[in-house]
Amino acid sequence: MKIIPLIIYSCFGYGLMLGSSSCSMQKKITAEKELEIPATYAGAADSTGAGNISLKTFFKDPVLIALVDTAINNNLNLQNAIQRIMIARANLVLQKGLRLPSLDGFVSASVDKYGKYTMTGVGNFDTNFSQNIDKDQQVTNPVQDYYFGLKSSWEIDLWGKLKARKTSAQAQLLASEQGRKWVITQLVAQVATYYYELLALDNRLEIIYRNIELQDRAVEIVKAQMEGGRANALAVQQFTAQLLHTKGLEYETKLGIVQLENEMNVLLGQLAQTPVPRGIAINKQEFPAQVFTGKPADMLARRSDVQQTQWQLAATKADVEVARKSFLPSLVLTPYLALNAFKFPLLFNGSSIAYGIIGGLTQPVFNRYQLKSDFAVANAQQQIAFNEYRLSFLNAYKEVTTNIKSIEYFKKIVALNNDEVETLKNAVSTSNDLYLSAYASYLEVITAQKGVLEAELKQTEAQKALLHSHLDLYRSLGGGWE
Repeated sequence: MKIIPLIIYSCFGYGLMLGSSSCSMQKKITAEKELEIPATYAGAADSTGAGNISLKTFFKDPVLIALVDTAINNNLNLQNAIQRIMIARANLVLQKGLRLPSLDGFVSASVDKYGKYTMTGVGNFDTNFSQNIDKDQQVTNPVQDYYFGLKSSWEIDLWGKLKARKTSAQAQLLASEQGRKWVITQLVAQVATYYYELLALDNRLEIIYRNIELQDRAVEIVKAQMEGGRANALAVQQFTAQLLHTKGLEYETKLGIVQLENEMNVLLGQLAQTPVPRGIAINKQEFPAQVFTGKPADMLARRSDVQQTQWQLAATKADVEVARKSFLPSLVLTPYLALNAFKFPLLFNGSSIAYGIIGGLTQPVFNRYQLKSDFAVANAQQQIAFNEYRLSFLNAYKEVTTNIKSIEYFKKIVALNNDEVETLKNAVSTSNDLYLSAYASYLEVITAQKGVLEAELKQTEAQKALLHSHLDLYRSLGGGWE
């Protein structure tokens, strides 16, 4: 009899709360503007972007392709990215489940000994003398109570708050999947970068060996000339010092190869000091004669890091909606169906069936400052996500335009370096002939030999930089994650 006034009072109280400002939602804050995407890249060939080319078509070296496959299968950072996807999927399943009723089975048993001078004790004692009950309905002393049944809980999504949470979880899942693709793109680019670095060091070592042989012969010649009185000890010392310097470069290069192979093995998920196979030499690596960039909108759709920030922005928008709608009341229904008896032998009697439903409306009252804080944080995170989205696109556009020019200029640098090397090789041959004929000094020979060594090393660096520029353009256009 006392429950009905309480329900009426609660409904009246909630009606006052619904009409008060405490349950009103905060206004939306639109922080972002439309992202301005140019139609084309300045000075770039407008065709299908190189990012759409599969890595097995883009790379011509089968050894490099095999290394990339190994890295994709074994790299630990990529495996962590996959686990983050699993976490996001689990969260999405959780958010989907929150919109559905929960169902729990429950079994309980209790024994209570009530005092003789209590309302319950007097009531139970008096009930057993009633003429309206049979023997099975008489209350035991102590009082036993047995439950066996099902109960459920279901929050009714009145305002779409749970739907917004699901939307946020879906966006986070899609963002994590794009994150995995970006890890693959970065991994492919890093493996190829290390591979080209190793090819460059191999070529550098060949150049050094060749120059050591050349300089060693020069030392022998000048020693023979000193014995014949045509050269002095200073000349021998200068030629010997140059030879020792070049031999020092040999060991520096060998150390660089060891360090780089160890770095590569980490990417491949292998122990350090495992030899890394090589394929085509650096000066014979091939790339398309003309690189097509496509349109910036294509890059926007393919760049996984840009797509990741876009989905993260979508998630923060949904989080703002959750924070706004948290100011409104929540309605939870709790139905149950059970077998209930105060005597265990009667528990499974058909007359022991019990059922009911409880509805509760919860309105935030005293935690309004917490809700305002959550709403402010959600809005700030949305603004941060939008700035990250814009920044990712600006960086991507910058990388594409920079690499376009890098390819153009490094092609010219490589051509000039080739001419320089050929000229200096001729200069070394000429200086040797002139020195043997006493028309040139030993310093001129040393200078010519030093010049050709430096030029050949620069030539290797320029070839490597050209390969890196092609690779960086491929990566910046979103290629490699297939």
